[in-house]
Amino acid sequence: MFRDMRRKNQLLSQEESIKILAGGTSGVLALYGDNEYPYAVPMSYVYHDGKIYFHGARQGHKVDAIKNHHKASFCVISQDMVVPQEYTTYFGSVIAFGRIDIITDKQEEQEALEILADKYYPQDFLEHRQKMIEDYKAICMIKLDIEHLTGKVAKELVKEKSLL
Repeated sequence: MFRDMRRKNQLLSQEESIKILAGGTSGVLALYGDNEYPYAVPMSYVYHDGKIYFHGARQGHKVDAIKNHHKASFCVISQDMVVPQEYTTYFGSVIAFGRIDIITDKQEEQEALEILADKYYPQDFLEHRQKMIEDYKAICMIKLDIEHLTGKVAKELVKEKSLL
């Protein structure tokens, strides 16, 4: 169903790919948008247990695209160092493919919001974080169930994957 990566020697293991995904703070969500144009939007996110959670407004282009087509991809770049003398970049990246949905179950929505808050509002902001969670009614929570995940590094970093 999903293509094999062409340069297999640059392929990251699932564990390394998840490490990049779990450690990142932003990426680009790609959806099937209006008039058959791709719609790619930068997003903050959290990875948890095979899923990626996002938050956003309850209406707009992103929500319409998700309601119209439930397949999406999400890309995170962990490293992007330009090396001009070699005419290349040293990069590490991950792409997740899966089914995306607006969370409609209130309990699941609350749990997703708390997982997101754990990442962006650490324990020392607990009081402020709780107020933000209580005021969440203006946003919706979105879930991408990962069906396929690949990670890749520049060929120059293959031996140094621990740098990611």
